[in-house]
Amino acid sequence: MSRHVVKLPDLGEGTVSSEIVAWHVKVGDQVAEDQAMVEMSTDKAVVDMPAPVAGRVVSLGGQPGDHIAVGAELIVLETAEGAAADAPEKSEAPKKEAAPAPKEKAAGSHLSLVPPPAKAAPRSGRVLASPATRRRARESGIDLATVVGSGRDGRIQRQDLDAAISNQTQQAPGTAASGAGATRQPRTETEEIRILGVRRVSAQRVAESKRNIPHFSYVEEVDITELERLRKHLNSKLPKGAPSYTYLPFLGMALIRVIERFPKCNARYDAERNVLVQHRGVHLGVATQTGDGLKVPVVHHSETLSLSDLATQIRRVAQAARDGTASRSELSGSTITITSLGRLGGIVSTPIINAPEVAIIGVNKAIERPVVQHGQIAVRLMMNLSSSFDHRFIDGYDAAEIVQALKEMLEQPATIFIE
Repeated sequence: MSRHVVKLPDLGEGTVSSEIVAWHVKVGDQVAEDQAMVEMSTDKAVVDMPAPVAGRVVSLGGQPGDHIAVGAELIVLETAEGAAADAPEKSEAPKKEAAPAPKEKAAGSHLSLVPPPAKAAPRSGRVLASPATRRRARESGIDLATVVGSGRDGRIQRQDLDAAISNQTQQAPGTAASGAGATRQPRTETEEIRILGVRRVSAQRVAESKRNIPHFSYVEEVDITELERLRKHLNSKLPKGAPSYTYLPFLGMALIRVIERFPKCNARYDAERNVLVQHRGVHLGVATQTGDGLKVPVVHHSETLSLSDLATQIRRVAQAARDGTASRSELSGSTITITSLGRLGGIVSTPIINAPEVAIIGVNKAIERPVVQHGQIAVRLMMNLSSSFDHRFIDGYDAAEIVQALKEMLEQPATIFIE
């Protein structure tokens, strides 16, 4: 028998360390070659580290939440004689296996139409699943070894886990209804949740942005009645089953046009050099809520895209962020960000700037309201734009100008497409 020391490889982009998110193995376990051993988190993504050789786990290099330097000992495996010689230590970052895109549910649906999977006996060997799926399974108390995967090579997809969670809930013993005179017991339990991985990085960045950037927020109401009419018309022309247009691609197209007149808002601040770098190309960030926290996937060079292409790319990168399959380039390099809470958008919000950018444009929910138009009261579809700017570089007057120009385009949506 011999020992094989697995060291943390360089995970790309000059990464000097990585955080342990979760171990898939423990001391004493037998692991197969290429079996997922641990989830490691960088500033941009969560990566599954596979075993380079088969063997028994002798020791682990840290606990969830610990940071491991590149080149430091991550795990030690006891292998059969000659195994280490036959399998040289891997120094390259492991390649993530892309998960198939999950099927979208019908708009407004809250019910899974996927039937519960057949019961499966616990299996040995590697379970194929994305890091996001593994994390969600742990949080739900699901052993992935008992879930039947419908993907390629038995890979467990989102809908497979949804069905397993639903099945577990249905089988859980119900609690008896409380009688009128029943005494309710006080709840004294607490739960400690460690802030790890992408959630920790997101929390740090938001705190740093709010602490270091003097935010200036500006809110303006927009009459999107004509925009909604155009949106419905375009949706009616789509092929059956095609995803509908949301407001975001229209907002993105309008912002791209407006930025040509206000380039200082399409910029990133290099604090080390004290330089504001203005970009001619628009690398549009799309704030996206995921199971791991807030991520900002990027549609690079949005200025080259049509409305249809922009809508497609926004959906693609947002879904990749939620699935945990977004590449590093898709999670970095944005020059200005748009954000939306959809139907939960409320009346007003004060979005936090995605540093090192200097502006973020947010939309709130659309609601019909009576307004005075041409001396008459009319019912119009109204929506507020809630935006924030870095007051070190963008004055209040400039912020008001860009939002007013954006408002004009959204209220007269034909102008979005006029060169």
